[in-house]
Amino acid sequence: MPAAALKTQFESLLGGHLDWQSRLAPEYVPSGIPQLDAATGGLPRGCLTEIFGPASSGRTSLLLSILAEATHREEVCAIVDAEDTFDPASASAAGVALDRLLWVRSAQNAEHALKAADLLIQGGGFGVVVLDLGDTPPAAARRISLTSWFRLRRAVENTPTVLISVARQANAKTCASLQLACAREHAAWSGALHSSRLLRAISARATSTQRSKTCSPVFTAAAL
Repeated sequence: MPAAALKTQFESLLGGHLDWQSRLAPEYVPSGIPQLDAATGGLPRGCLTEIFGPASSGRTSLLLSILAEATHREEVCAIVDAEDTFDPASASAAGVALDRLLWVRSAQNAEHALKAADLLIQGGGFGVVVLDLGDTPPAAARRISLTSWFRLRRAVENTPTVLISVARQANAKTCASLQLACAREHAAWSGALHSSRLLRAISARATSTQRSKTCSPVFTAAAL
């Protein structure tokens, strides 16, 4: 039976108009990086945002900016740390209010981390939930099935939570409403050449593919 005829049949049975494909536009909240918010509109609530890129690409600085902005709004946040690499001191220095952040360790098990994120979303009450697979080997992260990502996306729908996945490579694919690919532009060093030097900052680029267009805001990440 054609989809249009099936829709008409359901409407006659239910006695009203059936709009099975409509979905309210999500609310967007700031990331804490004005250039990024200007390009994307912010981070969508009730959706999955995927941040990915290699080491030193700015993905951690971007994540800490998001958490700092959310805790500044007095929202309670959670980070599921798959590889036990989260550094509370660096987070605090970046402005994250640690008394509003739940830190969950998953003993270097990506699948356990995914389940923990699912439980946190279902429990509710979090403004931001982060699944941090940034230091998980890509092969292990790829073992998470697309079905699992779809289930996580469905869990966060119709909630006020911003769900964020951080990894070296894109894993959620079409299950993500917003994808931010991070890449390092250049590094700023202090000290004389050919001597001991100190990393001061990294200029990074986050490329968004939201709304079927590409935009590449550049932001500066202070060395932590």
